[in-house]
Amino acid sequence: GDIIRGKDLYLGDQQEKAKLENNLKNIFAKIHSEVTKTNGKNWQTLQERYKRDAPDFYQLREDWWDANRREVWKAITCGAGESDKYFRKTCSNGGSYANKQCRCITHDVPTYFDYVPQYLRW
Repeated sequence: GDIIRGKDLYLGDQQEKAKLENNLKNIFAKIHSEVTKTNGKNWQTLQERYKRDAPDFYQLREDWWDANRREVWKAITCGAGESDKYFRKTCSNGGSYANKQCRCITHDVPTYFDYVPQYLRW
């Protein structure tokens, strides 16, 4: 989520970081163009929400992450075994483990770490 939302503390090659960020800007520019089209659904609301979002599109990125984090978690855990579980009880407000492929029964993402600043995670 950090990379998408522009909050990654990428400490590697700065040229690679710039290339990644440029690619993300291009991707989100296309998404921005699509969701703010005048013939699209809710276009006026979306134009107002994102009118000052260019060139980095941070608000759109946050919204995209919020809408898609569940699907990203499913993709990340698709190779997990049936009995694999997440390392902490984070489902049902901390009452149970994500027992089946590291997923909660409710299909919620079993972690909130994507909203904790990176420097506090370790």
